[in-house]
Amino acid sequence: MTGNEVFRQQIKQWIDEFERGQLTKKSLYTGLEKFEQAIPQRQDLLYLQTSGTSLSSGVHGILLVENGQVSEIPSNPDDWPYQSVLEAIKDGWHVIQFPNMALLMDESRTYGLGCEFILEKRASGF
Repeated sequence: MTGNEVFRQQIKQWIDEFERGQLTKKSLYTGLEKFEQAIPQRQDLLYLQTSGTSLSSGVHGILLVENGQVSEIPSNPDDWPYQSVLEAIKDGWHVIQFPNMALLMDESRTYGLGCEFILEKRASGF
């Protein structure tokens, strides 16, 4: 059953219960639970490469995935949506992965990925 069918069926049930004088608070909550289960969730991801492990470290690389698509990011860092991980958190992003300390660059070596934070936002299909 699609989300629209779930909504339509539940609303018709509520109307019928209302017309019979049998609409209850419990029935409304039960219907809301059905809605929540029928609403597809979307996960957006934000990858931020920073100069350090602090949430306030400056961002020097960014990748944004929205609606399953890589979003276009301005080439000028001053125009990026976030200049630190903390700014992204204040905008509703949730950190799901902190930098892997084993991958940090070291002055005596020429390899490493630096500090990458991965953040997510979940949104309903509405």
